[in-house]
Formats: sequence, C-alpha cells, structure tokens
Amino acid sequence: MATIDFAEVPPLLAARGLAYARNEEAIFGPLDFSLAAGEVVLIEGDNGSGKTTLLKVLSGLIEPTAGEVLLHGVPLTLAKLSHQVALLGHLPGMKLELTVFQNLSFAIGLGGIRAGITPHSALASVGLAGYEDQPLRLLSAGQKKRAALARLLLVPAALWLLDEPYANLDREGIELVNRLLALHASRGGAALITSHGAYAYTSGTPRRIALAGSSPSKRQENFVGQSVANRDAGLTQRVAPPRLTDERLPPNAGSLGA
Repeated sequence: MATIDFAEVPPLLAARGLAYARNEEAIFGPLDFSLAAGEVVLIEGDNGSGKTTLLKVLSGLIEPTAGEVLLHGVPLTLAKLSHQVALLGHLPGMKLELTVFQNLSFAIGLGGIRAGITPHSALASVGLAGYEDQPLRLLSAGQKKRAALARLLLVPAALWLLDEPYANLDREGIELVNRLLALHASRGGAALITSHGAYAYTSGTPRRIALAGSSPSKRQENFVGQSVANRDAGLTQRVAPPRLTDERLPPNAGSLGA
C-alpha cells in the first residue's frame, strides 16, 4: 500500500516574506507562516496594526507590497481569486434589501454548496430558522452576523478568514462561533481569526501571530517557536479537532451541518 509523505504535502495556506505598506509606511511584515488543515490560528494586534489588511491580502483582494500567498502550494493573486477562501469582514457582505434566503442562494450561485447541507439547515444551525423570508435590513446586528455564519457553513471553502467574528454576538453567539470553528477544523478546514479579546472564552493555547505590541525581533522569536511546536504536532492537529471553548461543547456540536 502506498504511503503518504506528509512532508511533501503543501500547507493549506502559506505566506512567504509577506508585507504590505501604504504610502511608503509599513503596515505589517515581512511575515512567514503556514496554516495546515485542521488549524485555527489567532491574529493579534492593536487597532491599526494591520489585522484586517492582512486578511484582505491573504484572500487575494489586495496585492502585497512584497512576498506571496500560496494556497495549496499555488500562488493566490488578485487575478486568481479562489472559492476555497471565504472572508468574513466587519460587514456581513450581504444585500440588505434581499431576504436571508435570497442572500444565501446568491452565495451558492457564486461559490457552490457544501455536500449534505441546505440553506434551511444552515440557518437552523445558527439559530435563524424561520427567518428565511425576512429582508436582511430588518435583522439585528447579531442576527446579520449569524446569517453570515450560515453562509460560511454553506460554501465549500477550506480556508476561513474571519475578522472579529465575535463582534455583535452575545455569549451564546460566541459559543456558536467556537462550535463552527471546531466543526470546520474537524472536517479538515482551517481558519485565521482576529479578535480583541472575546477569544479568551476559548481554552487551550492556539497558535498566535502578533502584528503589534512587541518589537519585530520579539515577534519573530515568538512566531518561530510557535511554528516549530505546531509543525511537530501538525499530524495530531489535522486528526483531532481543537478544543475551542472553556466549556464543553454541547452534544449537538457536530450537528451544525452535514
């Protein structure tokens, strides 16, 4: 039987010498890191440190000043956006005048649909059953965020880039995000998330990428140590879903989508 050499399998996402500058002022970088299937990694930084910009660069929406982004070992550029990447920003990225169901149908038309799930089951998974025909503009900020999370469940994107996914959510919503992250990782997906503190609800020690709050040399030192530890445990992380909340996952944590 043929064996798989994991050393030859490219990471789901890799950044090589990645940097971005605006008006000749460095926003972040250079950064070198990789993200394997089954990983959830936290991007840390103060306001203005470039967290949102980094996610846009990683999605291919903004071209970096230097370096490159690789998706499954293939360069990801603005000219070659991939449906394997899903970006959730501060805004839900949905049409306010369309109904919730129409918005999800539009997303499916653009990026396809994950096997074994429907818009109705996705909405039920995020607590929006019965809201299918509601115009998005009538929903609260937290409900709009839940609708955007339902869209994440629907599309078959392997890489989630989530900018402040806990914003506008109560404790129950925060636990929902953590369950979705655990489910996505257990399926072999990966996620990069930014947060200003709600991630403290999670347990364990997720790998972190620091964009501010320490000297460049210290950031590199911390990241190298985290990268080595993660690489050594990479196979385990790909097999076992990460523990993402202080509390135990509810019994229905695996029922958020097929």
